[in-house]
Amino acid sequence: MRLTDDVHLVGGGNVAFNLSNGADCHIYALRTDDGLALIDAGVGLGMDLVLENLRQDGLDPAEIHDIFLTHYHVDHAGAAARWRRLTGARIHASHDAAHAIRDGDADTVGLRQAQAGGYYPADYVLEPCPVDNEFEGGTSIELGRLRITPVDASGHCRGHAVFLVEGGERSYLFSGDCLFWGGTIILQNIPDCSIPEYAATMERLDGLTFDALLPGHLTISLRDGKRHVDTAVRAFRSLGLPRQAVQL
Repeated sequence: MRLTDDVHLVGGGNVAFNLSNGADCHIYALRTDDGLALIDAGVGLGMDLVLENLRQDGLDPAEIHDIFLTHYHVDHAGAAARWRRLTGARIHASHDAAHAIRDGDADTVGLRQAQAGGYYPADYVLEPCPVDNEFEGGTSIELGRLRITPVDASGHCRGHAVFLVEGGERSYLFSGDCLFWGGTIILQNIPDCSIPEYAATMERLDGLTFDALLPGHLTISLRDGKRHVDTAVRAFRSLGLPRQAVQL
């Protein structure tokens, strides 16, 4: 599904448009001068659907050279090892998330809790995946005309990052599970979900300028995306909490 000249939506599950496996997050394909990059990898079940979506949009999976992970939850990072094996793509993750991705650490990423809650099959196994680039927030990565800047965005979980992409048709914020349409967020009963860190993240995002908000699930804003940050910031500054994006 082409969104702009730069971005295609090639995967997404039940909390989205059902383009691929029901457990998948939004999987975005980003056109660069050197090929393709994926923003998030999905859960790794039924990947043929994602491959078909790429091809239907005229995109060659063999041209995927980079995969950027917003965080280590299975719906976003579970397929990283499969994509790396299939395409040889470099895996990019934050320093604080890389260890769990590299080790396939089911406890740290909350897989066992999610399985107990019925979100993933009981026999699902998180495959360890090498991380080729452990980035720090604020360190930009140049992919041809595009500049991808990770921004620290802990709160939903430890080591979460969002990606500010500039230099294309418009500027984009790929927000993972940090921020959604309407200034909503996702708080979960997991050890590394932190309200104070979430509030600090929103203040950080308030300093960014971008056109499109492309979250990990639900509705997409191709214009005036910053208004969703503004709504979340106002809620935190009032000593309250933004609304939940989904009722889990």
